[in-house]
Amino acid sequence: MPRYDFRCRACGSTFELERPMQAAGDPAACPQGHEDTVKLLTTAGLGSGAEQTDAGGGCCGGGCCGG
Repeated sequence: MPRYDFRCRACGSTFELERPMQAAGDPAACPQGHEDTVKLLTTAGLGSGAEQTDAGGGCCGGGCCGG
């Protein structure tokens, strides 16, 4: 199940909730009970091109294709 990060506008705490994708936009109260929260944009699992090129290996990435 996906995890979503939220920040409370009242107290500034950041917290994470696990919920179905259908509920991604639903309101979320912070652990202190404040209702004024905002869902944060996260980049988990997206990776940048630089991170992906360091992996090496594979036919086209490892140089085994050149006869």
